[in-house]
Amino acid sequence: MKHRKSLEGSLAVIGTYVPRQCGIATFTHDLVSALTHHVYGRPELAPEVVSVVALNDRDGEYQYGSEVEFQIGQHRKEEYRSAADFLNNSEIAGVCLQHEYGIFGGDCGEYLFELLDRLRKPLVTTLHSIISEPSKKQQEVLQRIGQQSSSVVVMAERGRVLLEQRYGLPPDKIRLIHHGVPDLPFGDTEPFKARFGLSGRPIILTFGLLGPGKSIETVLDALARVVPDNPNVAYVVLGVTHPAIKRESGESYRLSLERRVVELGIQENVIFHNRFASFRDLCAYLQAADIYVTPYREREQITSGTLALAVASGKAVVSTPYWYAEELLGDGRGRLVGFDDVDGFADAINDLVSNEGQRDTLRRAAYAFGRDMTWARVAAQYSDAFVHAQSAASSPKLDVLDRQRIALRLSLPEARLDHLLRLTDDTGILQHAVHSMPGRRHGYSTDDTARAVVVCTMMWSLFHDDRVLRPLETYLAYLFDARPTASGRFRNFMSYDRRWVDTEGSDDCQGRVLWAAGYLIAHAPDETMRKLAGELFESAAASFEHIDSPRSWSFAILGLHYFLRQADDCPDARNRLEMLARRLDGMFARHATEEWPWYEEVVTYDNGRLAQALIIAGLQLNDEAMKERGLRTLHWLLEVQTAGDGHLSIIGNEGWYPVKGERARFDQLPLEPASLIGACKAAYRATDNPVWLAQMRRCFQWYLGKNDGGLSLVDFKTRGCYDGLTAEGVNRNQGAESTVSWLLSLLTMHEMQTGEALPGSLIRSGRPDPG
Repeated sequence: MKHRKSLEGSLAVIGTYVPRQCGIATFTHDLVSALTHHVYGRPELAPEVVSVVALNDRDGEYQYGSEVEFQIGQHRKEEYRSAADFLNNSEIAGVCLQHEYGIFGGDCGEYLFELLDRLRKPLVTTLHSIISEPSKKQQEVLQRIGQQSSSVVVMAERGRVLLEQRYGLPPDKIRLIHHGVPDLPFGDTEPFKARFGLSGRPIILTFGLLGPGKSIETVLDALARVVPDNPNVAYVVLGVTHPAIKRESGESYRLSLERRVVELGIQENVIFHNRFASFRDLCAYLQAADIYVTPYREREQITSGTLALAVASGKAVVSTPYWYAEELLGDGRGRLVGFDDVDGFADAINDLVSNEGQRDTLRRAAYAFGRDMTWARVAAQYSDAFVHAQSAASSPKLDVLDRQRIALRLSLPEARLDHLLRLTDDTGILQHAVHSMPGRRHGYSTDDTARAVVVCTMMWSLFHDDRVLRPLETYLAYLFDARPTASGRFRNFMSYDRRWVDTEGSDDCQGRVLWAAGYLIAHAPDETMRKLAGELFESAAASFEHIDSPRSWSFAILGLHYFLRQADDCPDARNRLEMLARRLDGMFARHATEEWPWYEEVVTYDNGRLAQALIIAGLQLNDEAMKERGLRTLHWLLEVQTAGDGHLSIIGNEGWYPVKGERARFDQLPLEPASLIGACKAAYRATDNPVWLAQMRRCFQWYLGKNDGGLSLVDFKTRGCYDGLTAEGVNRNQGAESTVSWLLSLLTMHEMQTGEALPGSLIRSGRPDPG
C-alpha cells in the first residue's frame, strides 16, 4: 500500500531508539521501518526519506544505525535547541514526536519545548502515556504539546476521551492509530516448540523488560496451583531487567522471582531467559506460545507493545484489567483477571490449558482484531496524518532574518568538573592551589565544601551525570564531620592531616551549609542523600537566632527557600525565612539612602547574594515591597560595577567600596560575578523581564575576558578558574573558591539561558532598566 504520491518530502521521527532497551525505542524503530517500507517503498532503512532524532539517557552509550542523523542528550537543554536548528534547516517536511514524560529532561520533560518552540515543521505527536489525574505541570506540558501539534495520536479510545475531557484538546486534532505490529501468520503452535525443547508442553509466555510493576510473582503463585492439574505446563519469562530498575536495585527483583520459584517447588515449570530478544526470536516464542499473560499492576497503562503483539499474533491472553488490556481484550478477545488475583489467574490458565476449543476461540478473535494493527495499516494512517498536517501548516519558511537570529545564538562552554575533582581527595576539597596543582598546606574548608555540594547537585539536576555522585558523597561526609560541637556551630577549617584547626566556623560558613543542605534537599539524586541533607539542614538552621551577618542571613534564606520547595507546609522553615528576611530588610532600612541603596556602610564581597535573598524572600512571603527593594539594590550593584564601555567592573578587595568613598578597582574576585548571576536569575523569575537575562550574560562574560584587564579568568585546559584579576593581570592560582564560583555561574547559565539573540540595546548598554 503506497502513499508516496500524496505525502510530500521526507520525515523525521523523534524518540528513544534501538539499541536502547525500552518499549518506545522499539516502537520508534518499527515505525521508521514501516514508513520507509510501506509509504516510501524502500526495502531498507533510508535516512533520506525517514530519519531519526534519538534521545540518549547516557552520553555515548548507543551505537546507532545511519538512520539516526541527530542525537539529543536527555538532560542537555542546548541540544534540544540544536535539534530544532537541524530540523528547520533540513529538507524534512514533517516531524513525528514520540512522547512520554520520562524520556525528556527537565520537570515533567519540559526541556522538549526548547525544541518544539523553535520547530517550524508540521508536527504529529504520538502519546505513549496519558495520565487521568495529572499534576498541574503534567497537564500544562501535555496541553502545550497538543497546541503545537497538527495531530495527536493515541493508541486507545480511552486516550481520545481523556484528551478531550481532561486536557481540553479539540476532537478533530486527535487520531486513534493502533500500536503497530508485524503481520505474523496464524497457525498451530506445536511446530515451533521443538526449537526451545518444549515439544508437547503447553507454553505460557510473558516477555518485556522486568520490574516490580510487572507482577510476575502473581503468575508464579498461580502457576503453583496450576501444576498439580497440568504438570507439563511451562512458563517462559523472556526479557532483561529494566535498565532504570537495574541501576537502582540491580537484579534484586529477578533474584526474588527465582527464589520464589524454588520455594513454590515449580523449578521444572518456569524458564527465565535473561536477555533482550531479537525480533526474530521474539516472533518464534510468540508462535510457540499457547497462552500469553500480562499481570501488570498499573491500571492507567494506556498502551502496551507486548500486549498488542500478543493479540495481533493470535494468542489466548490472560491479563489484569489495565486500560489498554480492557480495550484490546474486550468482546471475547481475551480473559481479564483482577489485579494481584492469584486464584483468578490460576483458574483462567487452568481453563485455557485444559480446553483447546476455548483457547482457539480466543486466538481467532484476537487475530482477526489484529489485522487492523499491522504496520502496513498503521504506516498508511500516519501518512494520512502527515498529509493533513502539511495541508494545514501555516508557518512560512525561515526568512533571512530568522536565519541570522539562529546564527547569532550564544553558545556556552561545556560544564566540566575536571579541576574541581583535581582539588578533591577522599577527605574533601582543598582550599588552595599553586597554579593548577592542589595545595595541601592550607587544608580544607567547610565554606568551599558547602559550595561544592551546590555545584555537584546542580550538575546532577541539569545533566544527571553519575560522575558527580562520588564527590558529592565525599563532601557530605566532610560536612557531617564538621557538625556543631558544644558551640552549636559548624567548624570550618581542617588541616591536611584531618585535624580541625578551629572550634567554630564563621557566620558565612553557617549560612553556606544551610544553603547547600536546602539545595540538596530540593534536588537530591536519591532519597538517601535527601535524608542526609535533612540532618545537616536541621543542624545548621538551629544556630541562626544569634547570627548577625547579613551575608549569612542571605545564604540561609536561599537554603530555606529551596527547602520549602520540598516542604511548603513546614511553618518552622517559613517562619525562619521570614525572620531572617525581616532582619535583612531592616538593615536596608537603617543604612540605605537615595544615593546609597545598600545594607551596610561598605560594599564588600558576595554582594549579589543579599539582593538575591531579598528578591526570593519577597516572592516567598508575597511581600511586593521587599521584592522591589531587592531589585533596586541589584540594579544599583550592576550600575556601580559597569565600566564606560558597558563591561562588568568588579569592586576590588583592596579597600572595597565604602559609603562616601572611592571604590577599589582591584583585586577582583570570581565570587562576585557568580553572586550577581544568581541575583539576576532571581530577578528574571520575579519580573519575567528579559533584561535580566542580558545582565546574566554580561556578568558571565567577565570570566571570559570582558573585564577591566581584557583577560580570560578561565583555564580551558584545566577547566579551573584563576583566583582573581589584579592590576598586573590574573592571579594564576586556581583555588576552590574561584573554581566553584565559575562553575556555579556556568551551571546557572546552562539552567537559564535560551541562547536566543536579545535586542542589541539590552546587551550593548550594559545598564538594566529596573522597570
